Amino acid sequence: KNKQIDWEELRYVIHTSVHFLDNVIDMNKYPIPEIEHMTKKNRKIGLGLMGWADTLALLEIPYNSYEGIELAEKVMKFFNDESKKASSKLAEVRGNFPNFEDSIYPEMGYKYLRNATTTTIAPTGTISIIGNASSGVEPYFAIAFYRNVMDNTKLVEVNPYFKNKVKEYGIYSEELMEKIAEKGILKDIPDIPEKLKKVFVTAHEISPIWHVKMQAAFQKYTDNAVSKTVNFSHDATVEDVRNVYLLAYKLGCKGITIYRDGCREDQVINIGTKTGKEKEQMNVEYKATFTPRPRPKILYGKTIEMMTGCGKLYVTINSDENGDPFEVFTSMGKAGGCAQSQCEAIGRLISIVFRSGGAPETIIKQLKGISCHMKFGFGPNQVLSCADAVAKAIEKAVNNPVEIRVISPGVTVDKLLEQAEEKEEVVVKNGACPECGGPIQYLEGCDVCYSCGYSRCS
Repeated sequence: KNKQIDWEELRYVIHTSVHFLDNVIDMNKYPIPEIEHMTKKNRKIGLGLMGWADTLALLEIPYNSYEGIELAEKVMKFFNDESKKASSKLAEVRGNFPNFEDSIYPEMGYKYLRNATTTTIAPTGTISIIGNASSGVEPYFAIAFYRNVMDNTKLVEVNPYFKNKVKEYGIYSEELMEKIAEKGILKDIPDIPEKLKKVFVTAHEISPIWHVKMQAAFQKYTDNAVSKTVNFSHDATVEDVRNVYLLAYKLGCKGITIYRDGCREDQVINIGTKTGKEKEQMNVEYKATFTPRPRPKILYGKTIEMMTGCGKLYVTINSDENGDPFEVFTSMGKAGGCAQSQCEAIGRLISIVFRSGGAPETIIKQLKGISCHMKFGFGPNQVLSCADAVAKAIEKAVNNPVEIRVISPGVTVDKLLEQAEEKEEVVVKNGACPECGGPIQYLEGCDVCYSCGYSRCS
């Protein structure tokens, strides 16, 4: 309020929330008696917050600044102190938590305390979307992005606080917002004042050190752990990660989560490097042999349905006149988006290799076993990734040569795919959103689509 935190309002909300959370312990239905017994012995609650990036933006304080760190400590200390006061008042009426005498609190001077812990900072991926607030104590992921609505119409979604600021500066325009949505960040956009670029900084612009410092500032006055992701660029080294883990330990964090940009993208084909004459010879051989054959007008093949963590993947393997694999096409059911583009790229590269005389066994060896975090199935038939699915589909086709059959007139491939999809709903876990086909962002242990609001937490 008036560019200041309303401490009195915050105090009221904290005391009300502690009372509510303590009630939840008694009203909750527990799965087994042992859990109920231990929960009621300690009566732990975890009051937290979200919208921290929004707060800093309203106060015009950069996330990656000492002013921001100091405010974080001040706010969380207020949370912790006031929640303890609220818990103490409850204990005077309702009694201390049963394990109070065996806890650390009597030595700290407490006579009354209803709850063994009162504060935590949990991931708020889904509820922050519902509440239209920034997630937990995370910085902004993007200042503007495209949201997909009906009929695949793209609408520019702009951070409301940033939108208000650019209007104050008199530089707002739809064209500018679209330009920001294309990049997601303000860094390379000359029309934006430097002050706004510093205040509306995003996760990937903030160095890992500042991420850890902010987490440590909140952890200092939090009973339980703080959920926070440290974002690394794709070229981060093992030493960079090591330094962050050690810094988190030294600053008193109870845990640390890191995410290196692009770490889930596996290289499809790995070619060993050579030097000197060996490299020259390899290049000569490559130029001499890597000449794709022209494509005949008619080819026959088979389409194999593979279930992946990104939904149903249809892999079509066409063969030449000798029955050898000649080309590969892929279709990612309803998902589309990034997953479809990756699979299409894989298919094109494989087709070039096949048309140049490459052996299917080579492709299978390179792709089979590539893994991403969203797998499908169990045991020996588990599909580890889309690349793994393509390799296994090719393997099936090689082991079971194509049988040419006539499709009834009027039945198109698109119709066959449509009928196949009607049997079972496609579920997308990573890569593409199951609702709109937009890109999925991994955040605080959750897969979140900012285009349509879909969210799934592991």
